[in-house]
Amino acid sequence: MRQEKSNVVVIGAGPSGAVAAGLLRRAGRTVTVLEKETFPRFIIGESLLPQSMEYIEAAGMLQDVIEAGFQFKNGAAFACGDKRTHFDFRKKFSEGWGTTYQVQRGHFDKVLADAASRMGADVRYQHEVTDVDLAGEKPVVTVRSADGETYQITGAFLLDASGYGRVLPRLLDLELPSMLPVRQAIFTHIEDRIAQNPSEPFDRDKILISIPPDETDVWFWLIPFSNGRSSFGVVGRREQFDSRDSKEQLLDRVARTPNLVKLLKNAVWDTPVRTIVGYSANVKALYGRNFALLGNTTEFLDPVFSSGVTIAFKSSDLAVKALLKQLNGEKVDWDREYAKPLMVGVETFRAFVTSWYDQRLQDIIFLPNKNERIESMISSVLAGYAWDEKNPFVASPDRRLASAQAACEMA
Repeated sequence: MRQEKSNVVVIGAGPSGAVAAGLLRRAGRTVTVLEKETFPRFIIGESLLPQSMEYIEAAGMLQDVIEAGFQFKNGAAFACGDKRTHFDFRKKFSEGWGTTYQVQRGHFDKVLADAASRMGADVRYQHEVTDVDLAGEKPVVTVRSADGETYQITGAFLLDASGYGRVLPRLLDLELPSMLPVRQAIFTHIEDRIAQNPSEPFDRDKILISIPPDETDVWFWLIPFSNGRSSFGVVGRREQFDSRDSKEQLLDRVARTPNLVKLLKNAVWDTPVRTIVGYSANVKALYGRNFALLGNTTEFLDPVFSSGVTIAFKSSDLAVKALLKQLNGEKVDWDREYAKPLMVGVETFRAFVTSWYDQRLQDIIFLPNKNERIESMISSVLAGYAWDEKNPFVASPDRRLASAQAACEMA
């Protein structure tokens, strides 16, 4: 069997893998990226958060993203019955980027992976990791290429950025069930043909979250792209859906949501409708001897606040900083320098997801005449700044959300 060597082996060429590769290449390390699929490929998670831009810039990929022509994004809009509100991410508590993009992930992921290749990473498509041996001094990864050849790569360290593929959690028995309820998403891409209505203009610079007035734990996303198309989907508990055709169920739910009936009356439903069930996941450990998990391979919460790509980028940034120290011969405490800092943001998003579904956060979001300072703090978290512990909604998210919701009840 053919044997190869690399400083670092990365499983997966998605956002966390590509950014990790870019960061490592900027530090002069050799990187081999093994991707099972071919790019571009269809995937959702298309509404980025402004915090993501910091990591794209740090990885040397900012110009690539800017020049790709994605849809500008500056916030999030919410609708429930007659209620409307929005958050402008430029009016936030935390310092940093206040704008970002809404992206077709097939194109976006390819832009990042191509940037990693441009920077010198060896990105290999249709190369599937079939086994990993961590017993020796260095990880040994067994790979099967598209033409059926099997070979091995030995690296000083292994980063698993395989996302929903969850390669190491499966191979190393690290899988844990999520503590979140099992939910289902039905989604597609459409030619939206949304006409501007002067009395209720539609802002393509924001993701729109719509809530059916009679079913407030169900929600729709509408993510406009720069080419007149949109990503559109609905999320609810598994038992809130039935066995009918996915497109039939999606159109039926749109027909019962008045603001979406108006917006999508001219839409062209020209793309197959897909379904994902039970997408939330967890793991027993985020790292081990000479390996670390990145992005959705670690834990995926819920798509409601578009946190997945931001968490992926943050995991890459933290892991690469720790890894570079280790490769330079320094002692690294992976729990203190990687796992615990990463979980600060994950736990913040978890608190926001939980309070969304029990409707506390919905009460806060739709409160008229919001306190501007509290609004800016919530806007920071929605913009991805879930690691800024100067923000009280990050330092103590559950307590602050409870206090804010109590104030809503008094109001």
